[in-house]
Amino acid sequence: MRRYGLRDDQWERIKDLLPGREGHLGGTAADNRLFVEIVLYRYRTGIPWRDLPARFGGWKNVHRRLRRWCESGVIEKIFHHLAADHDNEYMMINEHLFRNIAHARTVIDAWRADYNAVRPHTSLNGMTPEAFAQHAITAYSNAQTPT
Repeated sequence: MRRYGLRDDQWERIKDLLPGREGHLGGTAADNRLFVEIVLYRYRTGIPWRDLPARFGGWKNVHRRLRRWCESGVIEKIFHHLAADHDNEYMMINEHLFRNIAHARTVIDAWRADYNAVRPHTSLNGMTPEAFAQHAITAYSNAQTPT
């Protein structure tokens, strides 16, 4: 499951946000990391809930827990923490993250602005997409100018 799992640095950033952790009010979850990775697996593969492999436990229990985390805002917090990664290889957006269409537009517009104008990308030599585009335009213009 590593292909669909969290890297250790990602897990370290989100583990203290999750309910059911050691020392947290209420019951202690058996394995929050496994649960997060199961949810990522399901969304990345696109399989229906009923087709979740039996090794992950009953699909209804996983779905119920995910629904609770969505309703309490935990999934949104995880999303925002992981969205800080420069390269969003695990990126997923679905209807559970938003209260309504207006909320979805606001969140997506803020993410898009951050992704394009603020966050550097390793694939662009550490530049933001906006900076890279400006650099490319300048380089193209200089190449077109006769000397």
